[in-house]
Amino acid sequence: MSAPLPSLPVTFRPTRTRAVLYAVGIAQLAALTAIALLLPKLSGGERASFVFTGLLVLAVLLLLSRPKVVARQEGVTVVNLTTKRELAWAQILRVNLRAGDPWVHLDLADGTSLPAMGIQPGIAKDQAIRDARALRDLTEKHGALDHTAG
Repeated sequence: MSAPLPSLPVTFRPTRTRAVLYAVGIAQLAALTAIALLLPKLSGGERASFVFTGLLVLAVLLLLSRPKVVARQEGVTVVNLTTKRELAWAQILRVNLRAGDPWVHLDLADGTSLPAMGIQPGIAKDQAIRDARALRDLTEKHGALDHTAG
């Protein structure tokens, strides 16, 4: 027996991975800022470069924590590192998460495959499998409705 479908809208994202990225980003910014303030022989520019480097690393880690998949009544929004794509349910033919895949892939009606980095097994494999199954079940339900409505 499969789990009940989540109610829409629902957002899938790698929560544990995000928490780790946030924690590491804040910790490294704090460490580099402390080093910049505590080393007595640094010039103002050198201090600023330590803090700037910390902010840059934090920005990269925040970018890495951006991916999510949002399922709504109208369709699915896939947000990856630098892209965002809106899909109608009928555009998604299959939701794939094979052993060894870094994240879910969506097989689309136009013959392409779209990575959905918001569902990734990384440090929360069981959650990713549940999320992939839920998205698959939602796709089957809503995609079938869209096909019969036309």
